[in-house]
Amino acid sequence: MAETVEIFEVGPRDGLQNEARPIPLSEKIALVDCLSQAGFKRIEIASFVSPKWVPQMAQSAEVLAGILRVSGVSYAALTPNRRGFDDALQSKADEVAIFAAASEGFSQANLNTDIAGSLQRFGEVAVAAKEAELPVRGYISCVTDCPYEGAVDPNQVRRVAEILLEMGCYEISLGDTIGHASPARIAALLDVVVPHVPPHLLAGHYHDTRGLAWENVQVSLDYGLRVFDASVGGLGGCPYAPGAAGNIDTESLHHNLTQRGYDTGLEATQLARAAVMAHAMRGAQNNV
Repeated sequence: MAETVEIFEVGPRDGLQNEARPIPLSEKIALVDCLSQAGFKRIEIASFVSPKWVPQMAQSAEVLAGILRVSGVSYAALTPNRRGFDDALQSKADEVAIFAAASEGFSQANLNTDIAGSLQRFGEVAVAAKEAELPVRGYISCVTDCPYEGAVDPNQVRRVAEILLEMGCYEISLGDTIGHASPARIAALLDVVVPHVPPHLLAGHYHDTRGLAWENVQVSLDYGLRVFDASVGGLGGCPYAPGAAGNIDTESLHHNLTQRGYDTGLEATQLARAAVMAHAMRGAQNNV
């Protein structure tokens, strides 16, 4: 039997958050419903951050209320603080995610606090999640490069990952937020991180700014990672990482993994339908 590699779909959250056009609620719900039929185990669909900073996520509670939930699919929400967690819990998210940075510059830009302050804030979320018996996933942004500070020390990534695991995160997603990582840089990162955080607890989250996301996935596979975040239609970018492209697109990642002999459990025809919807949501100028 083929070895399984899971694709964690982040398009409805990480993908849409940077779109300039206000996306109607009905379109967001329709995209999630389409993705729910594709075979995913986990889909990130909401972010309970201040709508002042990320207007596109202002309807997160309505999205969670409006989707047709499919048995076996975990619908995830990003939660930056205790208030966001409480909103996610009330909206019946199946799991939540907390998101630290590996660089002080990005932490200040994205979270308005230093790394230590963000981890203290996330500790409160982790405690509340444990009490509510809600799984917590951890993200680390800028694992190789920061848009404000340049190259990031892999040991800083390791330290943040260990702290997030100690908090109770069941998985740590390593984010090449600006898409500047090369296979060699990813290898150097994993050389440092994997001896301390085993690969079954790690996921790769690679933006495709320089067209190297698939190569970075291949290196990560060689180190034992078997979960990768992707965004249908290549949606994405980051409001606090100017110039960053979207995540590796789900449909090509599925195709490439399948060609390499892995089983993603996804249905290509349904992915194609979702990709058409995603391209349309981006507007005519980006429709490909």
